[in-house]
Amino acid sequence: MKCVDDFRFRLGQHELVPIMIGGMGVDISTVELALEAARLGGVGHISDAMAPTVIDRHFKTRFVKDKLKLYKENVTNLADKSLVKFHLGELEEATRMHVRRAMDAKQGSGMVFINVMEKLTMNAPKDTLKVRLNAALDAGIDGITLAAGLHLGSFALMEEHARFRDAKLGIIVSSLRALQLFLRKNGRTNRLPDYVVVEGPLAGGHLGFGMDWAQYDLAVIVAEIQAWLKTEHIDIPLIPAGGIFTGSDATAFLEHGAAAVQVATRFTVTKECGLPDPVKQEYFKANEADIEVNGISPTGYPMRMIKGSPGIGAGTHPNCESFGYLLDANGRCAYIDAYNREAAAHPGEKKIKVMDKTCLCTHMRDFNIWTCGQYTYRLKDTSSKLADGNYSLLTAEHVFHDYQFSKDGKVALPSN
Repeated sequence: MKCVDDFRFRLGQHELVPIMIGGMGVDISTVELALEAARLGGVGHISDAMAPTVIDRHFKTRFVKDKLKLYKENVTNLADKSLVKFHLGELEEATRMHVRRAMDAKQGSGMVFINVMEKLTMNAPKDTLKVRLNAALDAGIDGITLAAGLHLGSFALMEEHARFRDAKLGIIVSSLRALQLFLRKNGRTNRLPDYVVVEGPLAGGHLGFGMDWAQYDLAVIVAEIQAWLKTEHIDIPLIPAGGIFTGSDATAFLEHGAAAVQVATRFTVTKECGLPDPVKQEYFKANEADIEVNGISPTGYPMRMIKGSPGIGAGTHPNCESFGYLLDANGRCAYIDAYNREAAAHPGEKKIKVMDKTCLCTHMRDFNIWTCGQYTYRLKDTSSKLADGNYSLLTAEHVFHDYQFSKDGKVALPSN
């Protein structure tokens, strides 16, 4: 019987343990978590979601405060946020600082990638995305995973960069059609993705499916893409993701031709993960009935999360002047519309509830939206319960090695 360690992920000149940790924002996939994956010979991700906010947290910079100061007079204007722009130079600086923090400390034979979300439109979609992509390349990132959108023009935004053909570039898709659209659009750059993450319906956070997600199956999608690539004589490593909870789950995909697997849920309860420790305990304690897919994200994508997340139903005043990461090219956000509707329906009330959307920027920053994979309820079976009712936090090394060496669907419990 084989295990994950019997396989290797060959990415250009690199030979890696075929385990990739997904890029969970905002700072849930921390630099420390990514560094552990790289040290152990796999691939770790940081996320570029709200990078200026993350850098303020770690370096005591003032990117958020300065932005709020600049647009403070517009805070009460809930009709028009079109003038609330990111300073591209500061965005570039924050992204470089974020990436360098990881790359300067990297050790081992593995790699560190950054997950870049297209849906962070930031009131200037093309300009802000171009800055984030090129700043990450400037700072020496090993690779970029294009996420949360089709990214039909993203390769073109990087093609003049000196590292465009050196850095590893990949994309997350949830269907063969999405991959076909991407390859067709980017054909003129004469550069294929170095890898494709195929994210299934059981993944955490934003999903590439509608509310009919339960009708889809990751193994079926992967097999369909494999068959098409073979027919077209295209060689791109495929990396299944979503619902791969044990080393045996991973091995099954590797035995069927996957190059590696991307995993995340089990790393949410590690010491290196950026979630506050009390929130990690909420993940441990969650039952299957506590996991839901809902439509509260202003992006329009369904999201999977723990239904007890404090950000659900919170009537938070829109914080676009401080954040504004989801403002579209016209300065609009679905949460602002929902907030204005509820405010108009409840005049004079100091605290309102907005149930159908959430201020995602505010609540992801504050770890109040507990995004999670479908099998989060199984986390309690991966640790030991303590006398106080809490569970022992794990180390990233422990979880990584459990994926790497376990067999028979087993999960290794921590030695303590």
